[in-house]
Amino acid sequence: MTDSLSTRLQQVRGRLQAACAAAGRPAEAVTLLAVSKTFPATDVQEAHACGQRAFGENYVQELQQKSEALAGLAIEWHFIGPLQSNKTRIVAERAHWAHSIDRLKIAERLSAQRPDELPPLNVCVQVNVSGEDSKSGCAPEEALALARAVAALPRLRLRGLMCIPEPTEDAARLAAQFVELRRLKEQLAAEGLALDTLSMGMSADLELAVAEGATVVRVGSAIFGQRSYPL
Repeated sequence: MTDSLSTRLQQVRGRLQAACAAAGRPAEAVTLLAVSKTFPATDVQEAHACGQRAFGENYVQELQQKSEALAGLAIEWHFIGPLQSNKTRIVAERAHWAHSIDRLKIAERLSAQRPDELPPLNVCVQVNVSGEDSKSGCAPEEALALARAVAALPRLRLRGLMCIPEPTEDAARLAAQFVELRRLKEQLAAEGLALDTLSMGMSADLELAVAEGATVVRVGSAIFGQRSYPL
């Protein structure tokens, strides 16, 4: 498994480097977030041995289990999935980042539950740029008010915006959704919010996302292989 995972990780790094070069951006401008949901802690350990440090989890239970199992490793844990209010404590205590803040109640609980001995939790507001009913995220027109409220919370550090675009093979349609998130970030910055993060782009579309200003790309299957979900 080590050779194949190592090879895939190197291929993704190559794609990311090429995308940055094509966009006229330095390679260090974009962080590769390895999305390890449904894969075992041993796979995370192997990727870590290949130099990967940032890992994303979609499920609170997996975040808890893997962060406990790999507590001895220098890993930056990112929670990127929908977050229910009754599960915020684990994220507040174990994650370094939470990308999926879509309502103030979740942010308030994370702030209240973040241990004092830890630095503030880095967070992103998730925006539903596709308008799909099935997608989490606040509406674009609600992002400014939510971002301002989140930025005022004492144990959080608002870093930027995140989106999960509509899955489509139409590159122009996909790019338009990335452009909308970038422009929204620019609008919020003009309103005085110091944002430095655009969390957008996944295995199939990271090049488009980088071209439109992504600073974090969330890549899972291209690194770990295809997922098999329990029936």
